[in-house]
Amino acid sequence: MTDTAEPTAPTRRAQLKFVLILGGLSAFGPLSIDMYLPALPQMAGDLHAADTTVQLTLSAFIVGLAVGQLVLGPLSDALGRRGPLLVGLVLYVVGSVLCAVSPDAWLLVAARGVQSLGAAAGIVIARAAVRDLYSGTAMTKFFSTLMLVSGLAPILAPLIGGQLLNWTSWRGVFVVLTVFGAALLAVVAFALPEPLPVSRRSPARLGRVMKTYGRLAVDRTFAGYALASGLLFASMFAYISGSSFVLQGVYGLSPQAYSVVFGVNGVGIVLAGQLNGRLVGRVPERTLLLAGLLLGALGGVLVLVSALAHLPLAALLVSLFLLVSSIGLVTPNASSLALAEHARSAGAASALLGVLQFVVGGVATPLVGLGGPGTAVPMAATIAGFALLALVAFLTLTRPAVRPVTPDPLS
Repeated sequence: MTDTAEPTAPTRRAQLKFVLILGGLSAFGPLSIDMYLPALPQMAGDLHAADTTVQLTLSAFIVGLAVGQLVLGPLSDALGRRGPLLVGLVLYVVGSVLCAVSPDAWLLVAARGVQSLGAAAGIVIARAAVRDLYSGTAMTKFFSTLMLVSGLAPILAPLIGGQLLNWTSWRGVFVVLTVFGAALLAVVAFALPEPLPVSRRSPARLGRVMKTYGRLAVDRTFAGYALASGLLFASMFAYISGSSFVLQGVYGLSPQAYSVVFGVNGVGIVLAGQLNGRLVGRVPERTLLLAGLLLGALGGVLVLVSALAHLPLAALLVSLFLLVSSIGLVTPNASSLALAEHARSAGAASALLGVLQFVVGGVATPLVGLGGPGTAVPMAATIAGFALLALVAFLTLTRPAVRPVTPDPLS
């Protein structure tokens, strides 16, 4: 059974407010992950921990994002979006403070877990709120517009993190994240209206929630779009967790140069997202999604070829740019197509969509360190493997569907 309730699009002024607020909430993941990436080698030395132990701070954050979304998504379907979001933002601030003062690596891993539960609220509720407000191609266009705001996060985060390391330690990075979380908490508390009316809420009884998750899990089309997005995200997470060690340790980049490279790849996400927004309505969303998955697979294979053949750094960087840019095409289309038929359970559907992204990403993260330091091959093989699996999932599980053409909400 699918959900049929369709929202009424907000006014232009309200749209701009939602873009800024929901974009900020969507940026929690990239900011919380990317900003401290240039500091990973420094953290390992400062905390007297192995590189693999420090990388667990990333794995803990990803797993926490998955668990938090599973809980908070259905809760927001029952209680509305604002209440769970405010609780999550408080958790994020507390977790960020604990990260800044952690005396050893294992306590930092635990603190990242707390921080991630709060970040999960922002991510899952932002995506569900878009489904509350839009439908059809208008929803895809809004997701593409969000890429302009949230896509700035992977561009600015490593640049900010790299510059912070010029005058403070990695702890200063988490202080900045604390300030960001507190500022967004204040904005949500005073400026975000409730997007989910009482008439469209669903009870959060455990049996009902499990039944909803079961219905979504056996929905072949939903699973196909979710897996395609999640597997490509795993490829992205392999790049995120391994690139700081590979580009700095193997190719000799400084933390600041690495930050610039990471930021340039983020530009690719924004550009691809904006191109997608212009094409939606003229080109079917499935076609745009397939194009993104093909681009990701091509980039992943070229990354592996670059590593195996020991090609110059430029070849690796171009390949990574293709891979990362594909996210700007895949994310808005996969999210819109996956949520299209689940308006009344948008929180649960958004949660399962996010869980697949971050759980598979959490599996991919430790794989990049299996070969030890001094080689880019494990990272490259993980990137290529998951990018190809994403394409296979789309081709084998999803089927074309007729989508209504909805006017562009931003035109």
